[in-house]
Amino acid sequence: MSDEISDDLGAKPGAGSARTPDDDRFAAFRNDRFLRYWLARFLSAFAIQVVIVAVGWQVYDLTRDPWDLGLIGLCQFMPALLLVLVTGAVADRYSRRGIMGAMTILEGASVVALMIFTWEGLVSPGPIFVILVVLGIARAFFGPASQALVVNLVTRDELANAIAWNSSSWQIASITGPVAGGLLYGLSPLVAYGTGATLFFLASVLVLSIRAPAQRLPTEPASMETIIAGFRFIWHEKVVLGAISLDLFAVLLGGAVALMPVYARDVLDVGPWGLGLLRAAPGIGAVTVALWLAAHPIKDNAGAIMFAFVAAFGAFTALFGLSTVPWLSIVALALMGASDMISVYVRETLMQLWTPDDVRGRVNAVNMVFIGASNELGEFRAGTMATFIGAVPAVVLGGFATVGVAGLWAWMFPDLRKAKHLAARN
Repeated sequence: MSDEISDDLGAKPGAGSARTPDDDRFAAFRNDRFLRYWLARFLSAFAIQVVIVAVGWQVYDLTRDPWDLGLIGLCQFMPALLLVLVTGAVADRYSRRGIMGAMTILEGASVVALMIFTWEGLVSPGPIFVILVVLGIARAFFGPASQALVVNLVTRDELANAIAWNSSSWQIASITGPVAGGLLYGLSPLVAYGTGATLFFLASVLVLSIRAPAQRLPTEPASMETIIAGFRFIWHEKVVLGAISLDLFAVLLGGAVALMPVYARDVLDVGPWGLGLLRAAPGIGAVTVALWLAAHPIKDNAGAIMFAFVAAFGAFTALFGLSTVPWLSIVALALMGASDMISVYVRETLMQLWTPDDVRGRVNAVNMVFIGASNELGEFRAGTMATFIGAVPAVVLGGFATVGVAGLWAWMFPDLRKAKHLAARN
């Protein structure tokens, strides 16, 4: 690893932080800067879950057209794809903390606009889609900046613990946010949107209250060469390329979330309440493992462990696909989430450590697009296959394909497979 990366990790610990043993579950939270950062990310993730659930209900109430529900996801994903060359470059050239704060303010203002349109009485979803595009733009800039910022806030000893907790923030929000969004929308759309806007503004206050961290800025002038530096780095750095592409194809082939309503209604016959349990099960498994990893970081054979759990993710996906017993399906989904969390933990730690700080924003921008593509295209893949061959074969074949991807990638990327420790390269 270059001296620049080594200096960046742990150069300036946050207020109140200290080097702590690996078994200290809350090591990263003793760093005041990371604590504020984590709370801001959690509030932002929770808020977006509340808002998207409310938007889904509102749009469907207006049109009764499932196609419009698909447009909700498209409006959020397309800005990240179209702006990938810009968002990462901005995160590398300007204050990541400032970008996070500005984007959460923009998100809060967008949700206030949703409140105003709702108050005045919407008759078509057009204004909602426009606001969702703005939210998508804000998320496109927020993602790379927030992912890259965590490395600037913590010491080297705190990093693995910080990434475990960082991953858990989204998982916790994904479990609790949709439930809260549904309950709040049941009271009133204005209550749901008001709650979301308030949480976004609180998140911005937390982010902007963080003492400005050190950040290594590029010294070369902006050009097309510097803009595509993230792609170039990923292509040449096989460990990072392998980690990012593994996530893309594993989730693309193994995703089963889109077909859960089919399973709840037609396969398991558990109704809406059961669907809620199915949707929550992967997050519960993921959060449980994240809490365990916070106190028990992976110290050896990291690459082999990652590939093993990607294969396990595929195997549990196939088990879920074959199951006709509700409790077994819920257990399989929880184990899917647990396996995915271990692989995400290893991939994210390796990627952040192997990436120089001056291109970390651009690399994370590409990573965010890959993650979005895998989720969105994974749902499209599952739905399309289910249309032609049925839901059960679509899920089972996707699970087995993910096992195959794990094996193929382990062969194609031997350096990633042989990675021993979650540490920087020499």
